[in-house]
Amino acid sequence: MEGIANIRVLFIAGFGPIVREAAASRKLYGQILGIPFKEEKGGYLHTEALKGAKSFALWPLPEAAKSCYGKNSWPDDVPVPQAWIEFDVDNVETATAELESRGYQMLVKNKKEQWGQTVSRFIGPEGLLVGITLTPSMRDEK
Repeated sequence: MEGIANIRVLFIAGFGPIVREAAASRKLYGQILGIPFKEEKGGYLHTEALKGAKSFALWPLPEAAKSCYGKNSWPDDVPVPQAWIEFDVDNVETATAELESRGYQMLVKNKKEQWGQTVSRFIGPEGLLVGITLTPSMRDEK
């Protein structure tokens, strides 16, 4: 990749939400999704145990709204997300059922996209649009 001023982005070094409700975020990502975090001073949680992002995208809000609600506008009664993240899981249906049993309201539930991905989406405690996915084209399975 070539950038201006001789800046060349090599990879995504990190991504994560800025949390306001630390306990709710810790519960979702650490306990429910099982991400193994290390804790630093000040409650900073991090992990280097997850593989990196397979995609970095600028997703226009009208397209995110269409994916979640079937129309080009985000509902007024739902906080507008500032970012999105997707976690590929072994079984979307099982993960979705588990998240729902713990009170997370799905915006999209086990939806099969035209490119082969299966996805469920919800708004996380920090207002992040969180996807639980199975993306065959990104799997290293042989």
